[in-house]
Amino acid sequence: MENDLELALIQYNKKTWCKSALLGFFVGLAVIVPGISGSTVAIIFKLYDQFLYAIGNLFKRFKKCFTFLLPIGLGILVGLLFGFITVKKLLEWLPFAVVGLFAGLMSGAFPAVKDEIKGAERTTKRVVLFFVGVLIPILIGVASVVLSAKGGSEGLFDRVEWWQVVLALPIGYAVGVTQIVPGLSASAILMSVGWFTALMGSVSMTFWRATPAIFAVYAGLGIGFLLGLFTFSKLLTTVFNKARHTAYSMIVGLSLGSIVTMFYNPEIFAVYRDWAKNGVDGLELVLGIVLFALGAVGSYLLVRYQRKKDQEAKGD
Repeated sequence: MENDLELALIQYNKKTWCKSALLGFFVGLAVIVPGISGSTVAIIFKLYDQFLYAIGNLFKRFKKCFTFLLPIGLGILVGLLFGFITVKKLLEWLPFAVVGLFAGLMSGAFPAVKDEIKGAERTTKRVVLFFVGVLIPILIGVASVVLSAKGGSEGLFDRVEWWQVVLALPIGYAVGVTQIVPGLSASAILMSVGWFTALMGSVSMTFWRATPAIFAVYAGLGIGFLLGLFTFSKLLTTVFNKARHTAYSMIVGLSLGSIVTMFYNPEIFAVYRDWAKNGVDGLELVLGIVLFALGAVGSYLLVRYQRKKDQEAKGD
């Protein structure tokens, strides 16, 4: 199986290079937008197994894996920059509408994830794992709402403590895991521990000048993130080799549950509270519904196109 995956690593042309860069873009964007899962996009693009293999074997087969991951890495940087510069602002101005668009994109793409267990036997274990998968992101979303309601975290890093740097390691590890487990959201994890708003607010020259120690927190997050990527990618590759359909039963559940959490997390819950207090913003509500529909139709058409290409490839 490992040899098959190594052979399957793309020999890039312009089209496939851009496809991998687009995958990286969504992985980077996943840090900003609650509920977005970059690895779900990898499944849609039929790059998930290769993605896991390349990360887990980067040091073992450096040249081949690095070449495969390069456009994905560049896409991640673009996704992060785009997220901070554009999507973050849009989430402040029209949060429900933006979440509606991305939830639609993820909903329309869900059949591509479900295709991975098509024809598999529906055993008790697989059904249980599916429902466990659905519950995990929902429980994380609920926890993040409850914890955020206990107090704001805007000033969390105004004075960086040593324990925050240490705590950044396991938090970074968890965020790294979200990038390779479909259905888990990096932003949801950060919200559940009360770090999301504080981290987003720390990304500015003014804050960096006033609190340079924040880079120690970034370093802890980065080290933990990389450890999460490398260790969990190898673990999942091993699990898929032994029980692919059983593992995917849980992944399908995780992907479905993550769509629900896009509409139940601290950022969007603040919108509901505002609407309850001041009345529903009819324009944004309608815009969110329209964008959800457009996103769902657009991504589903992409799934159908990919299915057609796969069938044509099998026919050849």
